[in-house]
Parts: sequence; C-alpha cells; structure tokens
Amino acid sequence: MKKPTEFQQAVHRVVRAIPKGSVLSYGQVAEAAGYPGAARAVGTLMSQNFDPTIPCHRVIRADGSLGPYNRGGESVKRELLRKEGYF
Repeated sequence: MKKPTEFQQAVHRVVRAIPKGSVLSYGQVAEAAGYPGAARAVGTLMSQNFDPTIPCHRVIRADGSLGPYNRGGESVKRELLRKEGYF
C-alpha cells in the first residue's frame, strides 16, 4: 500500500476532525487542509475513501447539496447525517 501524500494526510486530518452533526464543503476542507482551490481533489479523494475512521459522509457540496457517497449513494449519506443530528 502506498504511503498517503501530504495532501491526502492533511485532508484526512481535517475530515476526521469534523464533529458528528456537522459538515464542511469540499472547498472548506481543501482550505482548512492548506490547499485552497483544491475542492475537486478533495472530492476525488473522498470518493476513493473506504477507511471507516475518515467520515467522508460529512463532506458536502458548496451549494449545500449532499453530493455522492461511495458507500451506498446519497440516500445512505443522508441517513448517516440524519442519525448524527445534522438534519
């Protein structure tokens, strides 16, 4: 397994720190990780995430829509966020 890049490590740290019941946009994650303007790269990284310690369901689109979720689709993402008190 390849060692994560600095970008990947920074994004994972930010996403792990998102509290239950809260969300950040892909752009907010990119900025907090020190990579402003890398929202699409954050989205790509989250789409490839299967590590249960990285709550990628807490990362949403800038317009407030949920966007895709690689572990069951948007409906699963919505249900996880509902259970955490986001809705």
